[in-house]
Amino acid sequence: MKTITLRIDDRIKEQFISLLKNFSENELRILEESEYISDDEYLRSLSGMVESIKEARKEPIENGVTLEELDW
Repeated sequence: MKTITLRIDDRIKEQFISLLKNFSENELRILEESEYISDDEYLRSLSGMVESIKEARKEPIENGVTLEELDW
């Protein structure tokens, strides 16, 4: 089973939802519906995120790591 996130234009939302209703609940289920917000708005909506970023800005650049140093 896969979960995907889509941004659907308001002009086609009803048509798209009608298309999804052709599938059974075992095949496809709408887990959540929400209004689209930009990444910036989303991050600002997280409790403590703005304060965390402000604190991180105070850190000396020497304390940071490069992308190559990250352990993904």
